[in-house]
Order: sequence, then structure tokens, then C-alpha cells
Amino acid sequence: MAIYRFRVTFEDYEDIYREIDMPSKSTFLELHAAIHKTTGYNQDVSSSFYVSNDQWKKGTEIAFLPTDRKTASGVLKVEEVKMSKFIDDPHQKFYYIYNFDRPYDFHVELIKILKEEDGKEYPALFKSVGEAPKSAAASLFPVATDVDDDDDEEDVPVDDTEYGVDDDEDFDLFDGEDEEEGGEGEEKPERGFEDEY
Repeated sequence: MAIYRFRVTFEDYEDIYREIDMPSKSTFLELHAAIHKTTGYNQDVSSSFYVSNDQWKKGTEIAFLPTDRKTASGVLKVEEVKMSKFIDDPHQKFYYIYNFDRPYDFHVELIKILKEEDGKEYPALFKSVGEAPKSAAASLFPVATDVDDDDDEEDVPVDDTEYGVDDDEDFDLFDGEDEEEGGEGEEKPERGFEDEY
């Protein structure tokens, strides 16, 4: 049996990568699991592989825990598709998005096709360079809810404005500009910026 050696690189951290040996009969689910065995990230989050070209342009999607919309549209599922089905090139590439809620993008490239070694267990980590970024591991924790530590409430000042900007003040600035530019007798738009578009 042939063994595919993939180099899995963080898109934003090119000096951090893993080289993983996968049997050619493996599914994309097994590749998904093997990647996160080497990163320490939670495997059970919505993610997708995309068949890719040399410019990392995303093609056919192969999804893990797809949304209802993707399922209804007939998306391929990682547990049902063998990697060999999409390997047409000795340097085949897959663009991989891990955790759509707080995504990390990976480049997965086939770098070598080997013969299976007797007695060796696969998938196998061949090489590991650099530590996986901690911020992705932090994404395993739930987003803050209303039931938080009491300390949080004391630190955050109460403000009725959304995102620290008072809508009325913001639009007053636009109104002032219109008064200067518009001249007298012109009807001013209510929001002050509608006439620009």
C-alpha cells in the first residue's frame, strides 16, 4: 500500500508545520484526526478540506460536522471520502479550515509518496517543527456568557452607547459637514450622509 506524506503548515505561521504519513486508503476524517493529534486542538469542531491548486484556491469542499445548509446542498463528508479520490498530482494540495467559529487556516501538501513499512503503525508523525499557537487552543473554551465571574462586571464600565460610540454624536459630525458644504436653503438629509451615495 502507498503512504502519502503530507506537510501541514499553518497559513499564518509558515515556520510551524507537521509532516504526517497517511495510508492512501485513509479518509479525510482520519487526516483531520491525525492533524489535531499533533496540534493538541479539539477535533470535534466544524472544519473543512478544500481540494486546491498551486495558488491555494479553494475547490471542492469536504466537510467535517457540516451545517444543515451545506448538508442540504450535498457537500462531501470527510468520513465518506478517501483521500486517494482527490490525489491527481504528486504535489496535491488541500486548503484546510479548522474551526469555523474561530478559524485557523492550514496548507496541506502532499510532498512524497512512499511504500508502507512493515510493522509501522499509520498514521504516523514523521516530523514536527514549532509549537502550535496557543490562541487556537484558547478557542476550545466557551465564549463568555451572562454567567461570568463577578470580577468581570467590576472591571467593565457601564455605558449605554454601543461599542463605545454614541450614534447621535457620530452623526452630528456628518450633519456639521453638510451644513458647510450644502449652503443655505437646501434640504438637509436626516442622517447627514445619505446624499453622498
